[in-house]
Amino acid sequence: MKLLHATLLVAFLVSLSGPSAVAARASRLGLQAQNDTPSAPSQSAATQTEAPNERHVTEYTLPPDLHKKAHFLSRLGFWGQLVGFVYSVVVLLLILRWNWAARFRDWAESITKNRFVQACIFAPPILLAIAVVSIPFDIAQEWVSRKFGLSVQSWPSWLWDWTKGQLLSFILGAILIWILYAVIRRSPRRWWFYFWLVSLPITVFLVFLQPVVVDPLFHKFEPLQSKDPALTASLERMVQHAGQEIPPERMFWMDAAEKTTELNAYVTGLGASKRIVVWNTTIAKMNAPQIVFVAGHEMGHYVLNHVWKGLAFAAVFLFVIFWLGAQTIGGVLARFGAKWGIRGLDDWASFPALMLLLTIFSFVASPIFNVYSRHVEHQADQYGLEVTHGLTPDSSQIAAQAFQVLGEVDLSDPDPIPLDVLLFYSHPAISDRVRFALTYDPWAHGGSGEFVK
Repeated sequence: MKLLHATLLVAFLVSLSGPSAVAARASRLGLQAQNDTPSAPSQSAATQTEAPNERHVTEYTLPPDLHKKAHFLSRLGFWGQLVGFVYSVVVLLLILRWNWAARFRDWAESITKNRFVQACIFAPPILLAIAVVSIPFDIAQEWVSRKFGLSVQSWPSWLWDWTKGQLLSFILGAILIWILYAVIRRSPRRWWFYFWLVSLPITVFLVFLQPVVVDPLFHKFEPLQSKDPALTASLERMVQHAGQEIPPERMFWMDAAEKTTELNAYVTGLGASKRIVVWNTTIAKMNAPQIVFVAGHEMGHYVLNHVWKGLAFAAVFLFVIFWLGAQTIGGVLARFGAKWGIRGLDDWASFPALMLLLTIFSFVASPIFNVYSRHVEHQADQYGLEVTHGLTPDSSQIAAQAFQVLGEVDLSDPDPIPLDVLLFYSHPAISDRVRFALTYDPWAHGGSGEFVK
């Protein structure tokens, strides 16, 4: 589930200001992992019988060589997140120090007096400037992913995806920046509240639109029925057991192997755009019961209303972030505005300064959001176990096997730094998820599940 479409607008606005923030905040909250040996996409999950997929799991462990590699990658990721935040702040400070925003503002105002057209002129160069200054960090992240076998995408393909992402940010950014400054000029004191209100329906619309418009720009999708009829039938039984309506026509196979070695199967969208998507890398690495558990976990997000609860939680989160930004931006501009060529908050050139504050506040508050995210992910794990109970023999062991495969191919550290978990983990640690899958058994003494009776 892409919950932080649920981060509403700040997820997007902050993403405009820092390296790789789009990828970091758009990552799905479903079961994900990386696979260092992607297989042929045509291989059927129903016929997968490789021993690593089906060996009996009692706890999450890795062989010594993988454990060492996973441990190093975990530490590298932890420090990379911290460095990424600092780098984002430095990028925005440099943009302000070099007066680029003021120059782009002058250029836009010299061409037209129409505010919307000014936004369309101002937004692309300021967003491109931020992206270009940030790209060394993006490249470094991709290099690490390739070094550890977590990416197989060619550099030209990566650059083309980066370019498409920037083009999307130009379009959406121009609209959002125009709305933001229209609200600021209309209500200089309560702009943050009105912009927050406007952001809510926009975000719901984007959640609906994402799987239909945006995702196909970056990956190839085909009907799952045509790729793996047996898996489609298994997923359909699980969906019916969950009491949901996602027909086979809205179950899709996605070609992930051409770019990434991640494993994923997820439910996304709202209403008519709701669909199940299974990556071909997952079909190559996991058997059908394991994929059904992964999809059951994702279905839990919808059945338990995590989408709407996440949107509500994110709305409160953003309310506070925007309020803090409104309380501090005046002092920042009073002290540094003249030096940065900013005339006031209603000046287009104040955009990087506002993004600087939102970036800082969002980073400081992110552990709170991650606590909530880990909670709903744990609930989804529980739901996945309950909805597959009775459909899948020994469903607890199947879930543990799925987590083991995910951990192995993702190089998930069996012993992550507690501070790393607190600050940056949106999911429980894999070792905890395996332990829960193996010990959760409300049916042992004639009971029933909490969510699936």
